[in-house]
Amino acid sequence: MTTRIHCLNPISEHGLKLLTEDYELTDKIEDASAVLVRSASMHEMELPENLEAIARAGAGVNNIPLDKCTEKGIVVFNTPGANANGVKELVIAGMLMAARDICGGIDWVRENKEDENICKDMEKSKKKFAGTEIQGKRLGVIGLGAIGVEVANAAAGLGMKVYGYDPFISVNGAWQLSCFVKHVTDLNKIFEKCDYITLHVPLLDSTRAMINKEALAKMKDGVVILNYARDLLVDDDDMLEALKSGKVHRYMTDFPNPKVTHMPGVIATPHLGASTVESEENCAEMAVKELMTYLETGSIRNSVNYPSCEMPPCRGICRLCVFNINKPNMIGQFASVLAEEGINIPDMQNKSKGEVAYTIMDADQEVPQRVIDRLMEIDGVYKVRVMKAE
Repeated sequence: MTTRIHCLNPISEHGLKLLTEDYELTDKIEDASAVLVRSASMHEMELPENLEAIARAGAGVNNIPLDKCTEKGIVVFNTPGANANGVKELVIAGMLMAARDICGGIDWVRENKEDENICKDMEKSKKKFAGTEIQGKRLGVIGLGAIGVEVANAAAGLGMKVYGYDPFISVNGAWQLSCFVKHVTDLNKIFEKCDYITLHVPLLDSTRAMINKEALAKMKDGVVILNYARDLLVDDDDMLEALKSGKVHRYMTDFPNPKVTHMPGVIATPHLGASTVESEENCAEMAVKELMTYLETGSIRNSVNYPSCEMPPCRGICRLCVFNINKPNMIGQFASVLAEEGINIPDMQNKSKGEVAYTIMDADQEVPQRVIDRLMEIDGVYKVRVMKAE
């Protein structure tokens, strides 16, 4: 049976060509078992009943209704790290543009392009665009995920004194972090010590407007703030006052909005962080692989709303995948229903993530619809997916 996939945005052919003959693209989302998306908003969409998964070709998933998907047993994937190098390079470019008035110099050349004496005049005018070097300056990296680690390591390689803050740093992130990056556990040290501060955290209730009047007051005069992560991490009104007073020398952002574009001292780019051929190819490839792995085996990797849970190919006749609320005795109830129906479970895997859980069970015989119905009647079960072994 052919599995249909719908693309809400243009997805790199580099990833789509990985789809085997068992898959086909469809223009109709209502016919799709899975969706590939980049920036299109899905919050107002009616999600088809047959939709199994959504893969975001990128890291952020604020354009996807996660709660709705979770309750429907729709697995939402993202592609952490796939665009890290592209964003890292733009952050480094942002620091250089903030340190050296490159944009001002470029504008001066454009304004004087008809001047026959431009070669002579520029020697007099260039002092207006004099800047500083980043070598030896202190950089604070807030968030040491895939992108934050890359930025920290690159800045250390450029001779900056780098401070990294992340109370939730992963083991993998810690291993990848350069020994020249000083890991701090107090965010205030970043605010107080650093000449440059770059944000690399997701937009959560705890991080929304984290750069506000109180945080800015703790910073050095003339600090440079770089935001290539999410728009709402910075309070725009407080940033405007900090720019006017000179507390902030430059605000570098990849998220222009009507307020930001009118602020002095802002250099904004139109969300170019992952806009490279390589990043788009990497994200598309990872997203497609995640979907295929899940649709074919039930194994979950890099989901934002369900736990990672992987099993080898099915050892039985069919595989049951159960999505449910994470509470005691759920596995016991699943096992009881199958035992009462005389169905053996040769292999099983269960993982939880916060308030939800996911269970993969291989059965050594066909599972009739009445068994699925009984499992669905268990309080707290969102969905039961049945997959026949190849």
